Amino acid sequence: MQSMDLPDHVLVALRRIIRATDLHSRKLGKKTGLTTPQLVIIKAIGDLKDPTVSDVAKAVSLSLATVTTILNRLERNGLVNRVRSSVDRRRVIVTLTEAGQTLKSSAPKPLQDSFVDRFSRLASWEQHSIVASLERVAAMMDADDLDAAPLLASGEDVV
Repeated sequence: MQSMDLPDHVLVALRRIIRATDLHSRKLGKKTGLTTPQLVIIKAIGDLKDPTVSDVAKAVSLSLATVTTILNRLERNGLVNRVRSSVDRRRVIVTLTEAGQTLKSSAPKPLQDSFVDRFSRLASWEQHSIVASLERVAAMMDADDLDAAPLLASGEDVV
């Protein structure tokens, strides 16, 4: 491989990552009717004990405003409920409805779950090398200061 070809190889690899993310997001949408962030939030609600909106936002690394918007949509679709805590009336607890529980147990894993599984099996030096390389790529694309959650989803899928 000539050094002149290297930039093209990097761009092709980046494009493949973007395409894999888009294809997985579309497949997830067709199977569940949900976006990746919606599914991740449903899974977090099911895994946490009596979570508040803030608890869910922290668990999925999304802003409170984004999670609230997503919960509004999920509530309209009959997948989640928000109820005041009987112990502390100031706390609003998020729960899954029966339909939400069913969807949680039958939905495919988000793409980042399989990535994290595979990444965690790599040697520590290789993990650090990948992180350093990707951080450098983000900087070269003027994206190092962009806010992003650890979700692999299409850009239009955020809400």
